[in-house]
Amino acid sequence: MTDMQQLYLLVPMAPLAGAIIAGFFGKAIGRAGAHWVTILGVFVSLVASWFIYQDVERGNLFNGTVYTWATSGGLSFEVGFLIDKLTVTMMLVVTFVSLMVHIYTIGYMVNDEDNWPADSLAGRNSYQRFFAYISLFTFSMLMLVMSNNFLQLFFGWEAVGLVSYLLIGFWSTRPTAIYANLKAFLVNRVGDFGFLLGIGLIAAYCGTLNYTEVFALSQVLSGTTVELIPGLPWMLVTVVCICLFIGAMGKSAQFPLHVWLPDSMEGPTPISALIHAATMVTAGIFMVARMSPLFELSDAALSFVIVIGAITAFFMALIAIVQTDIKRVVAYSTLSQLGYMTVALGASAYSAAMFHLATHAFFKAVLFLGAGSVIIAMHHEQDMRRMGGLRKYMPITYLTVLIGALANAGFPPFAGFFSKDSIIEAVRLSTTPGASFAYLMVLAGVFIGGLYSFRLVFFAFHGKERFRDAEPHGHDDHGHHGPVEPKESPWVVTVPLILLAIPSVIAGWVMIGPALFGNYFGGAIYIAPEHPAIARMAADFHGAMGMIAHGLMTLPFWLALAGAATAWYLYIARPDLPAVIKQKSGVLARILERKYGFDEFNEWFFAGGARLLGRGLWKVGDQTLIDGLVVNGSAKLIGWVASIVRLFQSGYIYQYAFSMIIGVFVLLTLWMNRV
Repeated sequence: MTDMQQLYLLVPMAPLAGAIIAGFFGKAIGRAGAHWVTILGVFVSLVASWFIYQDVERGNLFNGTVYTWATSGGLSFEVGFLIDKLTVTMMLVVTFVSLMVHIYTIGYMVNDEDNWPADSLAGRNSYQRFFAYISLFTFSMLMLVMSNNFLQLFFGWEAVGLVSYLLIGFWSTRPTAIYANLKAFLVNRVGDFGFLLGIGLIAAYCGTLNYTEVFALSQVLSGTTVELIPGLPWMLVTVVCICLFIGAMGKSAQFPLHVWLPDSMEGPTPISALIHAATMVTAGIFMVARMSPLFELSDAALSFVIVIGAITAFFMALIAIVQTDIKRVVAYSTLSQLGYMTVALGASAYSAAMFHLATHAFFKAVLFLGAGSVIIAMHHEQDMRRMGGLRKYMPITYLTVLIGALANAGFPPFAGFFSKDSIIEAVRLSTTPGASFAYLMVLAGVFIGGLYSFRLVFFAFHGKERFRDAEPHGHDDHGHHGPVEPKESPWVVTVPLILLAIPSVIAGWVMIGPALFGNYFGGAIYIAPEHPAIARMAADFHGAMGMIAHGLMTLPFWLALAGAATAWYLYIARPDLPAVIKQKSGVLARILERKYGFDEFNEWFFAGGARLLGRGLWKVGDQTLIDGLVVNGSAKLIGWVASIVRLFQSGYIYQYAFSMIIGVFVLLTLWMNRV
């Protein structure tokens, strides 16, 4: 194994080592030992990723097997790495955001014992356990993005799902947390079933799970048809891509498999930032970008992707404008932004999707961690209706959240402007069926994005100090009574906020040229000649400053500005109007507050259907058929037979002799008739 290969192995193994030490020896090493060992592990991973990035910049790519687990029927099950520009970009984003979250967690979880009942065994060493979980989460994501085969991809895919289950339900004494992690687990199993079907089809028709080998055989997939419905042939590559994307719909929370993500806010804020910014929800986006050689062969699959993304981008943004929980506003913002990335994938603008994934990781982490800083200051109050006027008490948090909101809304010159505008332009130029619908949705989503982003800023940081009039009624009051006196969070909270706010400003300037128009990703992303959106955009690109100057005259900028202005008017100038609008909206407001009724439908149809099926199997299958017919029926039959046989078991010898004579007579009669 070469030195670079050892370095590749070090990237995922360092967080894993930290997770093992903190998880199994947390009591021995204590709280400080747990956070230092996990932070060190992620820091080592970040430094190693940087050196690998520099090596890749010099043109040194790697695609090879580290360990062969098994070989069966010519199919190899391997652990291997594919190191290219797409991989190292994800490695840097994941490890940097994870490191900031680890540092932030020291301040956020410092009083975690207050979240547990006094007699709860789960509350013992919970601080150490949480650090073990987030470090294990980082390991899982790194194994996913570094894989060179579908088996390892699936391992990382399921591992992030498993650890997310542990993290979302971390406060396991709360029924809402248990419901949320179960919901996330079950919804993701739906998506993962499709994902596994896609991998199974690839293994069956290609005879390999290695990315490079599958891509080389892509014409086999495109030239083969299958009949899912008799008489209706489908291109195999279309079926494979749609199945893979169904997996992405679960992980990246796309309509209608989005319902788990807002409820995941029941977990501690650091994991909300980690899941929603740089890890789990971006796994689906990364996977589709990695599979671009397959998706480019099917316009039907791309059309499916772009329509699903457009629906998610617009309709999830609408829900954000009626949320009052500060974390849920950011959660629905994440759903909408993931919709933008998905739309870019459907428009064959994979580089734009990855560009937005990177910028979004920074500014969304800022928004989540900033929301967590506010929650700390408000004694774990999350309702924005009990906040207001916090900017003078928390200037650092306010400034960083404002930067995150500006980037999220897509204002120049912040990072989100470059990536979001690139997506909108790529969709406008796309030839994918459904692109016109997607363009209208993402344009409308820009206005809504400006509205909900600045609604959060104005609601929480400006206006009347409503927390002085409110009774303590937070997500977790921690026993606090009396009026809240907010103050700026400690340095372990504010330093990560500042460090994440910096790329939220400058990342777009640095990345726009090489990432979109400079062949940054090289051969890692394939775009067919018949999908020229990015190529046409490159002809009109004249540097970052030119894009800013042009952006100030385009419709997306004015829509974002209109959204921000609307938020100012409703929550600063006329704070009485939102209640009036809600009253006048009637049914529309109730639809948004009920999140289009998806939770009720799932509870009635899927959960209720499952309960009905279970009751039917219990009553009919178990009680009637098994217990009634098989068990009790067989017992009754044996009893009846025994009652008849009992008549012949009298104990009198003459009766037995008479029976034998009759039997011999019958036997001889039958034998003679036979002859």
